[in-house]
Amino acid sequence: MSDPLAPLLELDGVADAVAATRTAVDTLLANRVLRRRSVDVTAESSVRGAWASAWLSGAIFPLADVRAGAITDPVLQGALRANAEIGILADTWPRAPRQVLARLHTLAAADGLDPDRLGRPNPAAAQRLDTLAQVLTATTAPAIVVAAIVHGEILALDAFPPVSGVVARAAVRLTLIERGLDFKSLVVIEAGHRELEPEYRAALLAYQSGEPDGVAAWIRHCADALVAGAVETTAICEAIARG
Repeated sequence: MSDPLAPLLELDGVADAVAATRTAVDTLLANRVLRRRSVDVTAESSVRGAWASAWLSGAIFPLADVRAGAITDPVLQGALRANAEIGILADTWPRAPRQVLARLHTLAAADGLDPDRLGRPNPAAAQRLDTLAQVLTATTAPAIVVAAIVHGEILALDAFPPVSGVVARAAVRLTLIERGLDFKSLVVIEAGHRELEPEYRAALLAYQSGEPDGVAAWIRHCADALVAGAVETTAICEAIARG
């Protein structure tokens, strides 16, 4: 069976976008703070990522209030729970992505959905989620390409309402870990999407068109978000270094 995502590497700008993400992560990994404090950086990345993910889903609060535990908004709390479990779910993701997505939905929607609906995808999305799981098994495409497809499919399908965005962005972290680009989950890619929010919305619409140019635009945007997220993580490192 040929690699189902291999043709995406031929789309306009995708190869350059892949190269940019590798450079950004390599530059980040050279930061001296990570030699001793990578666990602390990952923890802060998780919190900032959850905050930005919730923001993109309409739960807009100051980061300082989130860090202080002052916000009880269900979307925000769900994003925090989902991101906090990334490390636990990372080993299962490559073997059983549908199971992990169900778990992410349960975590993200626990405060806002009837218990019997938790972990259950939108029925209209089930077949394409099965196809997505098969693609994940079959592809050796670069991490950012695979992550972009995971992200785009879950959002385009509204696969896990009412928190499809939170689930999609958590699944991106898992994909970047599994594919070896960001194996310690350091990059605050959600913050990159937040920083580039107008482009995020426009690129998603382009992806939903199904046209090659639209898919390419979405992958390029996801790469730009990762590069911006690596800059955010560098700021975390600098803050830790200052004490």
